[in-house]
This record gives sequence, structure tokens and C-alpha cells, in this order.
Amino acid sequence: MAFKGAPDSVALILFFVFWYAGNMKYNEYNTAALNAVGGKTSGLTMTVATMQLGVCAVYAMIVWAIKLNPAKLFGLQAPDKQSMPNVTQADLIKSMKLAFCAAGAHAATVFALGGDPLFGQIVKAAEPVLAAIVGTVFYNKAPTFYKVCCLPIIVGGVAFASLKKGGDGSYSLKFDVTALVFGMLANAFAAFKGGENSKLMADKGIAERYGGVGNQFAVTQILGFIILLPIMYATEGAKLPFFFDKLKTDSSLQFNLVMSGLAFFIYNELATYTLKVTGAVTASVANTAKRVIVMVYMAA
Repeated sequence: MAFKGAPDSVALILFFVFWYAGNMKYNEYNTAALNAVGGKTSGLTMTVATMQLGVCAVYAMIVWAIKLNPAKLFGLQAPDKQSMPNVTQADLIKSMKLAFCAAGAHAATVFALGGDPLFGQIVKAAEPVLAAIVGTVFYNKAPTFYKVCCLPIIVGGVAFASLKKGGDGSYSLKFDVTALVFGMLANAFAAFKGGENSKLMADKGIAERYGGVGNQFAVTQILGFIILLPIMYATEGAKLPFFFDKLKTDSSLQFNLVMSGLAFFIYNELATYTLKVTGAVTASVANTAKRVIVMVYMAA
């Protein structure tokens, strides 16, 4: 008898657990990669974000080459067989909106967390609010009353968990303009990404040609990498020689850039598995609850 693995309900819980764990490690590797190129003032944040998607693209091609996706092992289920999808040019065009939103959300998040990781997480906590608004206005998918009631509690909880005690005994938040602006931009992109992802997976024809969530996610990351490349060259092209020279010799940059890209791909693929079952708003709420755990981990 073929190995079937854990029941879907158990696998879903494990996907959530490793989604959270993967995001913790991504934050760690991402911060280290940004610090390796000089931090938020280096002018290479877009380059780091783009190269992370480049790592994702390479990983996706390796999965297609070996025709096996190990992601479901995190849910104690058998790996999926995964070959290159038989998508058409029209399918890729339909996927571009999702890829653009995904790439925008990723790049803006890297900028926000590069500005100030703690305050960036607070701003990103507003993501489910925007997801609810965007879902209602643009995708005719209003959240339930109970989910709406949960939103201010979760967002407020993240902000409360981020308070720091000063020398005088008072509590305050560290404000960062970069984290605020790019965090809200990332929220907007992420809200549309959730809606576009659900809409794309609901198209049975495209879903069949993709051959599974794994392929759909892989193609999204490859398209996102292609989208960010010209933006990277336009905004940070003058500093690319310095970046590549440093990449050749700095083992810390090499390791953390590759690991941040891998962690990003894997935890987002697991998040995509949960989105397929839970829906965009529920996933955003879970994503926000995750931020508290991430902040505790980073502060430890």
C-alpha cells in the first residue's frame, strides 16, 4: 500500500507551524543579508529582495528537474510529483497580476523590515484589515462578522506586544518612516495578492494546466523575479558592481542571501497550501498572529 501520510487536518496544522517557523528563519536571514551589504542606507535593498526571488526561481527549476516537491513532507505527507507545468501564454498573462502583486509585496516587505524590523511588523499587522477591505470591494468576498471582530484585537495585540519599556518606566513604540510607508505598501500588495491567488486557483482550466499549487507558486516567483529585475537595474544599477564583488568574497552574504531565498520560498509555499483551504482573510489573520511569535523569536 502506498504511503499516504498524515490526514489533511493534521497536515494543515503542521503547514501552519512550519509556515511560522520558516518565516522566523527568513526574518533572521533577511536581516543578516541586508546588514552584510551595509543595512538600510546601503542603497541595495531592492537588489537583495530581487536576488532572493532569483534563488526562488533556481529552486523551482531544481524541483522541476528532479520532478519531486518535498514541501508536503513538512505536513508528514508524501512529496508531490511535480513536473514543469503545461501552461499556455494566455495562462502566464493571467498570472501576471498575481506575480506583480507578489513581487511588490515581497520587495516592499524587505524595505519595511530593513527600516526597522519591530515597527515594520506592527505596520504589517494591518494586512488583514486591508485584505478584508480589498476582498469586499474588489473581489466580492466580505469577511464574516466574527472575523471582522477579530481584526482590531489581533492588530492591537501585535502593537501591544511590540511596546518597549523605557528607562523612566514608560512604554513606547519606535517610529520609523521607511517601515511605515513600505509596510503599508506591502499590505496593499499582499491584500490584492491574496484575492488574485484565490481567483487564479478557482479557474479549473488554469489549475489543471498548472498541475498543482506548487507549480502555480513556482511560476509566480519566477515571474516576480523577472518583474523586479528591471526595477532593480533602474533604481540600484550603479551599485550592482559593488554588490556582485562583495557577493564573490563575503561568505556571510552568500549564505544569508541563499538561505533567505530558500526560507522565503518554502514558508510561502506552505502558506499557499493553507490559503487554498482557509481563504485570504483567514490566512491574513493567521499571518498577523505569526508576527507576534516572530518578534518574540527575534528578541530572544
